[in-house]
Amino acid sequence: MQLTDTFQRVKQASRALARLSDSQRSDVLMALSDAIRAGKDSLLEANARDLARMDPSHPLYDRLQLTPARLDAIASDMRHVALLPSPLGMVFDRRTLPNGLRLHRVTVPFGVIGVVYEARPNVTYDVFSLCLKSGNACVLKGGKDADESNRAALTLIHEVLRQKGVSPDVVALLPATHEATGEMLGAVGYIDVCIPRGGRRLIDFVRDNARVPVIETGAGVVNTYFDLDGDLDMGRAIVTNAKTRRVSVCNALDCLIIHRERIWSLPALCEQLAEKHVTIYADDEAYKVLAPFYPHLEHATPDAFGTEFMDYKMAVKTVGSLDEALQHIARYGSGHSEAIITRDEQAARRFQSEVDAPTSFTDGAQFGLGAEIGISTQKLGPRGPMGLREMTTYKWIIEGEGQTRP
Repeated sequence: MQLTDTFQRVKQASRALARLSDSQRSDVLMALSDAIRAGKDSLLEANARDLARMDPSHPLYDRLQLTPARLDAIASDMRHVALLPSPLGMVFDRRTLPNGLRLHRVTVPFGVIGVVYEARPNVTYDVFSLCLKSGNACVLKGGKDADESNRAALTLIHEVLRQKGVSPDVVALLPATHEATGEMLGAVGYIDVCIPRGGRRLIDFVRDNARVPVIETGAGVVNTYFDLDGDLDMGRAIVTNAKTRRVSVCNALDCLIIHRERIWSLPALCEQLAEKHVTIYADDEAYKVLAPFYPHLEHATPDAFGTEFMDYKMAVKTVGSLDEALQHIARYGSGHSEAIITRDEQAARRFQSEVDAPTSFTDGAQFGLGAEIGISTQKLGPRGPMGLREMTTYKWIIEGEGQTRP
């Protein structure tokens, strides 16, 4: 398979895209938001064909599924992105040198952003809206499970782009094959940065095989620590919501860590999980406490504490101190989303200073960023939810009156 022609067209279109005004880019997104609502039936039909090929018990089924409400939310998020201030042309670090040269940095698009993702058709819309608003073209490589849904989305996007006089080549969807992924990761000179969105296996593959720059979005192995001074009612509500709100999302709770002196609170903390048939993988101490009360209980293996379940499953770990909780998170967490439940302000501040990420509110929409292109867990470059600002880089501008170097 040779995708060089596709990459060349997208690269060329990215240069023209940079010349569009912010109002023109926003107008495209507004029109596409309306088109999503108007074309809801055909989009759902395509999604139904994808769903028919997947077992409903599969952990990714919920992520694959589109509903009228989810399409409305996608359309609303797109309008939100359209109305956000442009991230381009922001000037900072303005200075004048002793020789009279005037310098400043200004935000500019990356150029072409490649995104590899799995059974998540909403990503197609999110990535396109963020890339277009930030002046970037994009190359998308979705998984085969969502291929019908993604292609229906691209058909709609291309129609709106043509109607608005914008080249449809500003966004391309590659075949849903491993070979296409390999070509994308080797598209040096065409793709300026690649972002993987998916599970640990996909992320590791992209990082280990890419020849183009990668922004790593980590798997979400999410922990919540119930401290010695944790409020029981608050803890029950948080644990239930964090685990069962949507089990397939990357910031869903995977491991509840509990202070040994509060282990008596464990049955109450987990009682509503039983109603949702959540399987708990408990260490020996937690197992003894839960066994008389909790019906869906298993002994935890070491693997349970580093697993992103994406299912109605959760691990429980007993610790003797905040130190042990932090050590557990450092060993098994992924730097994605963590929380502490405590009334001890000193413990809360220490937790915040030593863990790498905030709670399950880690989400572009929750942060007021509109949609997100991913949640970066790496230390170099963007960190956390990647909204519009994170889709830009910068360049230096120098102005003078003919100065020359000594």
